[in-house]
Amino acid sequence: MKISARVDNSEGKHHVTLTTNDNSHSIIIPPKSSGLGSSANGGELLFLALATCYCNDIYREAAKRNIPVEKVEVEVSGDFGAEGEGAKNVSYSAKVHAKGTEEEIRALMEYTDTVAEIQNTLRAGTDVKLSEIIIST
Repeated sequence: MKISARVDNSEGKHHVTLTTNDNSHSIIIPPKSSGLGSSANGGELLFLALATCYCNDIYREAAKRNIPVEKVEVEVSGDFGAEGEGAKNVSYSAKVHAKGTEEEIRALMEYTDTVAEIQNTLRAGTDVKLSEIIIST
């Protein structure tokens, strides 16, 4: 699965395109009130990625176990320090409303934590590199 995210930003304009394989769609994130940049910061979007991954994976893993899930709530929090420092104290909590025993749902939630791809990407400390610089004057 090939995934990409693209931001096109200029004065008063902020457009986000997400692509998985050949399927592209946009999400609405307005520009900053000053006109330049995104109204959502990278930390917020990183934590949204963690919350979204766990939420989606709960539904995926529940379907494999024939557990009907009605609702998933996920909250991610953490701390960012000075400019250039990575996040610290990142944790998340989840609440799952589902049909099943408490033991079945707990096992589902604990297992999902072990297979959530975004969580595992951060836990592994994946390298990120700037692969190309293009300058337009």
